[in-house]
Amino acid sequence: MENFTAYNPTVLHFGRHVLTSLGPTLKEYGEKVLFVYGKGSIKRTGLYGQILDILHENGLQVFEFEGIRPNPLVQDVDRAAEAGRNNKIDVVLAVGGGSVIDSAKVISITIPVNHTAWDFFCYKARPETAVPLVAVLTHAASGSEMNPFAVLQNPETQVKSGYRSPLIFPKHSFLDPELTYSVPRDYTAFGIADLIAHCFENYFSVGESTLTDRIILSIVHEAMKYGPLLLNDLTNYDLRAKIMYAATMALNGLTVQGKTTGDWCVHSIGHVLSLLYDVPHGASLTIAYPAWLKFFKTRIPDRIAILGSDLFHEPLTPDESIRRIENFFRSINCPIYLSDLSIPGDLRQPIYEAMVINHVNGAWMKLKESDYMDLIDLLL
Repeated sequence: MENFTAYNPTVLHFGRHVLTSLGPTLKEYGEKVLFVYGKGSIKRTGLYGQILDILHENGLQVFEFEGIRPNPLVQDVDRAAEAGRNNKIDVVLAVGGGSVIDSAKVISITIPVNHTAWDFFCYKARPETAVPLVAVLTHAASGSEMNPFAVLQNPETQVKSGYRSPLIFPKHSFLDPELTYSVPRDYTAFGIADLIAHCFENYFSVGESTLTDRIILSIVHEAMKYGPLLLNDLTNYDLRAKIMYAATMALNGLTVQGKTTGDWCVHSIGHVLSLLYDVPHGASLTIAYPAWLKFFKTRIPDRIAILGSDLFHEPLTPDESIRRIENFFRSINCPIYLSDLSIPGDLRQPIYEAMVINHVNGAWMKLKESDYMDLIDLLL
């Protein structure tokens, strides 16, 4: 078991009507709010008007930045940061799913500086301070509401990459399961797949921590038991709450304690698929994980067999474990192969080149460039 330091400063407000304390919370940080959100879904659901009412009732001055994309772009982050800088923003408010919160995290460290956000991702600069960030979550998936990670893509360099800094933990996150009622069935399923993949990345990690593994497996059990029920009852509060809580716990530090790091190779592969073909993040992971497991099954057969046997409550071989995991993803209507997405053209060479540029690898189960084509065949 590895040494570790547990640290998570985010104050989590979970449950019905938690937004009643949003206004006073924001006022703790100042009067000027940069309100960051996506491409309009919160306007369709009425949440946009509800948030504005809260802000105005509390005497806050609001500056809006609309248009964060599902696979967020660093260029949008730079534009938002410039708006925040010009208006001397006191606090950033992110309302949306992981893409919006990830973008707002990087906005919060880019506002105080005079360079681009991508300089952080290239490690040309390190943040020294951040504008406080408050998040309102509308999609249970990424866990961004309670962690120090953000993922952005840069179409100019053809790179999609993650970034970590303790400065980008949200100060407060508000999680009302009712705010996820409007998430459609397919994206609800992708969120379930995303939280499971986060657990798997830390299960296949550096270091041995038996209690942490049991926590990981418990979260996956929760998702596999209640996720399918939720997909048949999308406005069931209790089911939405169970999945929202599971998604937060899957990537808030709890599932890596006693380990050095997660592997994260599968997320690297998924980032390539999202970068090239705008595949939804969760869908990219249900394609990438079975392929990764098949590629590494001769190297870690026991680990895969133990995972499958625990998840499905019976002794399984590595092949049987992989097949049952695939079947679960299929049962919630997630794609298993790239061919399920009907993307036209020859995909092998573009994916290979993007893998090279993005240095697709894992912290533990190392890949070489010579492995990429074999892995791509499994993706297809």
